[in-house]
This record gives sequence, structure tokens and C-alpha cells, in this order.
Amino acid sequence: MSDGTGTTTADLDIRLEKHRVELTGYCYRMLGSSFEAEDAVQDTMVRAWRSYEKFEGRSSLRSWLYRIATNVCLDMLTAGNKRARPMDLSESTPLAQAALSPRPDNTWLEPMPDNRVLPTTDDPAEAAVAKESVRLAFMAALQQLPSKQRAVLILREVLAWKASEVAELLDTSVASVNSALQRARATLAERDDKAVHAAVSDPLDEDQQKLLDRYVAAFEGYDMTALTTLLHEDAVMTMPPFDLWLTGHDDITGFMTTLGAACEGSRLVPVQVNGLPGFAQYKPDPEQGGYTPWAVQVLEISDGRLTGFHFFLDTKRWFPLFGLPLHLEAEPDQIQEGV
Repeated sequence: MSDGTGTTTADLDIRLEKHRVELTGYCYRMLGSSFEAEDAVQDTMVRAWRSYEKFEGRSSLRSWLYRIATNVCLDMLTAGNKRARPMDLSESTPLAQAALSPRPDNTWLEPMPDNRVLPTTDDPAEAAVAKESVRLAFMAALQQLPSKQRAVLILREVLAWKASEVAELLDTSVASVNSALQRARATLAERDDKAVHAAVSDPLDEDQQKLLDRYVAAFEGYDMTALTTLLHEDAVMTMPPFDLWLTGHDDITGFMTTLGAACEGSRLVPVQVNGLPGFAQYKPDPEQGGYTPWAVQVLEISDGRLTGFHFFLDTKRWFPLFGLPLHLEAEPDQIQEGV
């Protein structure tokens, strides 16, 4: 079946689908939400499919899709909600005052699997920029920008569009684009968030991989002495949807042995998330045996130590998004030991 332009419905579906991952990455950077990004891309695809016969080819299909996706995102951002991390909203809480108070889902910056937002590329430099631009700290910084500045910064600095191309997409002037980019850069510079520049190699270098191996051993063994040696003295731990966040290895390990003591005996499964190393955490399931989902962990590394680890606890949403099972069986040796 043809749409009247000589392109069949099947051909158009294939052509649109080729852009899904990069569009999802763009919408995710714009919106800060995994699920809203996927909704925005689906809306973009539907709008493109319905109006394709009006597409006159004056720009590339890719540029046209980005124009649609930008308009979808700007419409979604009119409510003014800026997603954030716990440390963007309050001061850290001393362990002695720690309390688990949840905030609504739309408060939080959400995690995203790499394979849903990072297109395959043979260019190492392009891949590195793409990964850096979905890391949590950079994503949180983006959320502080007005929506059009956000779009300009992403298109110019992340996707390397020319100022003239961005101006055409946004129906504005090159001078306006350059001004918006300058203001966006100034805002990000004012934040001076060291975690934006977290030193994570791609792929992980040998020392970083060893650090992760030691982290898994320490966490699964719930060895707080070993864990302390891996944490930077100013390391940060967050647990959305709770607004509590902790800083310093003493408070972090103290929390894990008190309010977080139920995590003892957990198992960690590696995941690639937000351009960073991460793990799906399963804790022991006393009712069914084996392990039940507890958190998607995102780790930040700098100077050979862990500077941040972030536990996203809404497992009914995150584990299916990452294609993770909702139950792990006990390992054979544990079954024999009656664990």
C-alpha cells in the first residue's frame, strides 16, 4: 500500500524506525524521564506517519523528525516541571536524622538503559559525547535550563548540528540560537558540577573494572569495611523516590547496616545505564525464596573511587524497562545449604 508519494506503508515504517533510538535519546535529554521520552517518540512517529504526504523533502527525513520531536517535547514541558536528583532539592541528611519520605514520580530524574538512547556508531569520539550527555549529573544540569535553551544546547553541543540548522528547526535566527547557546553554557558553568566530568572510560579500563569487581564482592558480602575503602570521602548516595540523600562513607555504610539492613545478602546483575556502569540489585525474598528486585543502581567513578551511587527503587517500572526478570532463583549451592 502506498501513501500517495510512492513510499509504501511498510517502507515508511522502516525508515522511521531507523531513527527511534537517537530520537529517544534526544527526547530523554529534553524531558529527563524514560517513559515520557518513549511516549514523546511514539507521538513523533504517529505525527510523522500521518503527515508524511505533506513532507516535501526540503529537509532530510531526520531533520523533519527532530523538528516534530522538538515540538512534542516543548509542548510536554509547558507545565514547567524540572526533574531533579535529591541533591538538587535539599541538603544532605545526617544519618541520625535519616527518614524515608517519598516524593511523586514526576519529581525525579529517571534512569535509562544505554541501548534505548545511544545509537550504534563506529566513531569513538561521537560515542563518548553521547554517553557523557546522558550521565545523571549532566542530565540534571540540563533540567535547569529553559526548554528552548535545552533544545539548542543538545542540538548544538551533543548532536553537533550547525547553528543555521538549529535556527531552521526552531523557526528562529542564527543570532538567537547563538545567544541561547551562550546563556545555556553560562548556566551549566555556574553549576560547576564535578560529577558531570566523572572519569569513566569507554570501555572501562582495567582499574575501573577491578573497582567494580571489588564493589560487587563488598556489596554482595555486605562487607562495610571493604566498601568504605572503595568510596570517596565525599561519596553521595541517593534513593529516589525518597528525597533522603547521604554524603560520606560513614553515613552511607551506617545507613546500610541500619535502615538498609534488609539489603544484606543481595545479588547484583550488571546493566548499562546512563552511560555509566550499573547493577540490578535483587535482595533475598523471604516468602518465595530466591531474590526479588529492589533497585537499579547507577555508579559514578572518579579518581579510582566511587563518588556516587544512586538507587532507583521503583522496580515495577525499571526492571521491565531494562528487560530484567522480576524474580531470581537461588543459586544451586545456596539451595543445598538451605539459604
